[in-house]
Amino acid sequence: MTPGVLTAEELDAWQSFQRGLMLRGERRLVLVEGERAPALSWLSHLLPALAAESGVWVGPDTDRPFEALTPMAPKQIRQWLGRESSVVVWDGWQGNPPDAFAALSGTLKAGGLLFWLMPPLDQWSNFPDPDYARTGLDDLPEHPFAARMADLLAADSEVIRVKPGQSASVHLPLLAEPDQPFSVQTTDDQRALIDRLVQFGLGRRRRPVVVTADRGRGKSAALGLAAAEMLRQGRRQILVTAPSRDNVATLFRHARDSLGDDILTASESALETRAGGRLRFLAVRDLLAEKPEAEVVLVDEAAALPAALLKQILMGWPRVAFSSTVHGYEGAGRGFAIRFRQVLDRETPHWQALTLSAPIRWSTTDALEPLISRLFLLAADSPELAPEAVDAADVIIEPIVPRQLDDQQLSEAFGLLVDAHYRTTPADLRQWLDATAARSWRARVGDTTVGILWGVIEGGLSPELAEQITLGQRRLRGHLLSQSLASHSGFPEAASQQCLRVTRIAVADHARRLGVGRGLVAKARQAVLQEGLDTLGTSFGGSEELLQFWRASGLVPVRQGLNQEATSGEYPLQMLNGCSAAGQHLVERLQQRLAEHWPTLLPLAWPALNLRLAAALSAELPATSCLSDDDRRDLHSFAHGHRGFLLSLPVLRKTCAVQGVPLWLQTQDELLLWVAAVQQQKSWPTLQGQGLCLGQRDGEDRLRALVRQLLQNGPEL
Repeated sequence: MTPGVLTAEELDAWQSFQRGLMLRGERRLVLVEGERAPALSWLSHLLPALAAESGVWVGPDTDRPFEALTPMAPKQIRQWLGRESSVVVWDGWQGNPPDAFAALSGTLKAGGLLFWLMPPLDQWSNFPDPDYARTGLDDLPEHPFAARMADLLAADSEVIRVKPGQSASVHLPLLAEPDQPFSVQTTDDQRALIDRLVQFGLGRRRRPVVVTADRGRGKSAALGLAAAEMLRQGRRQILVTAPSRDNVATLFRHARDSLGDDILTASESALETRAGGRLRFLAVRDLLAEKPEAEVVLVDEAAALPAALLKQILMGWPRVAFSSTVHGYEGAGRGFAIRFRQVLDRETPHWQALTLSAPIRWSTTDALEPLISRLFLLAADSPELAPEAVDAADVIIEPIVPRQLDDQQLSEAFGLLVDAHYRTTPADLRQWLDATAARSWRARVGDTTVGILWGVIEGGLSPELAEQITLGQRRLRGHLLSQSLASHSGFPEAASQQCLRVTRIAVADHARRLGVGRGLVAKARQAVLQEGLDTLGTSFGGSEELLQFWRASGLVPVRQGLNQEATSGEYPLQMLNGCSAAGQHLVERLQQRLAEHWPTLLPLAWPALNLRLAAALSAELPATSCLSDDDRRDLHSFAHGHRGFLLSLPVLRKTCAVQGVPLWLQTQDELLLWVAAVQQQKSWPTLQGQGLCLGQRDGEDRLRALVRQLLQNGPEL
């Protein structure tokens, strides 16, 4: 028989198997092992015989094994989310980005088959996956992440393994026919959730709800159906927000389908009913800037947003519902629930927690979902430990090598990272396991993990390459912090020196305030000294809380990025601790340079910077100014009302950089007005709109009083 050609009996067996999966509401992974050419030939004979009304081919279009499949590159996968597939064929020989693979598997509906073309399992550890090139992992001799996946696949009896041209025909499992054929329909808990959401939307104020569920449970659909019912029952303005408009496509689709002929106008992100009700999407920053009137606000994928922004939304509208994924390829929402619960308890103690557990698009006996979850640790949970069982004296901090952990330990450790950082994804797991430059530490109480620090060694580049990076002529994969400080701050030494950058740090909620985080950072610094590295560093979305943590851990700010993060509105903040003599000298120069640029850049580059964070950063920078007699005379004239604010602004700005003044200002009631008016140079109408003053006269009077206090009781000028 010609290799790759299936007999009529084999085709019948595959068709029968797929029908059985449909009846049971299940899906399966088909691992097509061996040489790529025979695998493609085998698929080209099989696929036309299968039910493939909606299928995807991830691979070169010229090699597509079946014309009915939609060709797609891994970077385009997000465009397919919200749609369904009956067949997915993934050409692993072209690369296997974990996030995209996990995401696309979730689009398979009941009866779906996921064909994965790959080398034999025993070769995965050494397989030069083309996707490694974009991650800096392409020069490694082995890949523990792929080896772990191979072990899990080999041990899973539900995985169908096919070796075209190498072995006899595949023996497909017999599937028992269910008592009731599976069908996609609203589940009982989804119906209950819709009812609860409608009651919330029509009910009393200040009763927010938090909805959490795994993917595939119909959470977004329930939000859309509930929004439609609220509009039918008289609500006029319902706003939806999320990290991106793509996140709410399913919500709007179900709202449109439910309202049907009641819709007057509709688009991808807005609709209006004939009765005058409106449902529309606003990006988070636009929502908070415009503050439009609305009876209900729905926040989807809330875990991707900082708690500070969620609090502003919570307090800004009468009825707010927050929705988030618990386990998923984009990150997890458990950390959101942990961090935001304290805000809810304090501000709105009557809030409600709602959840969905039953899948909608496949049955509870589906084999693919738990397999994908195991492969990529999508359901990784941080361990539970009774709060009374945690004592600082019991915490042991030790170095770990993630690839050497057993799967339970790895799941607990990765679960902590997921809880602490929403965007911790399967790609991060691969990086953590594979990168030889990674360094990790675990804090534990007994055998229970309560803290994780993951760092990576960067820099160490040749002086010539470092100079090219500084001039913007070269850019390397990896080396995030080292390259940023070289190219943006202008110091090639930052790329030639070696830095341990803290990529992630996470502490279990019940172990907070015990010094676990600082203890992990201290261990990392010891390792930096022992390995002869130059600096310990970190880069994160700036917040006052994180600045205080890293400052308490011995790091100082050396650079702030110019571009706000799309979802949070935070500016990247980079901090360093000098460990070697060269590292200490670099940190001093970086800090001095930032301090010199700070007065000019603050009003121009960071107009939206949080005022308290701006004040705290100002206090961390070295002094760059000394006042002259003329300056002090101008200050005195302003303080006693003889000199106008605008004419006094240059000397007021200069005063901000005098030794001791920023720290003194942080103790004053008018701190925020000073930062906004003097340092950020906002207009008086803007200051009035932000509630910082009643107008120009009031603002100037309060600043004059503040300068009088500075002259009388402040540091020596």
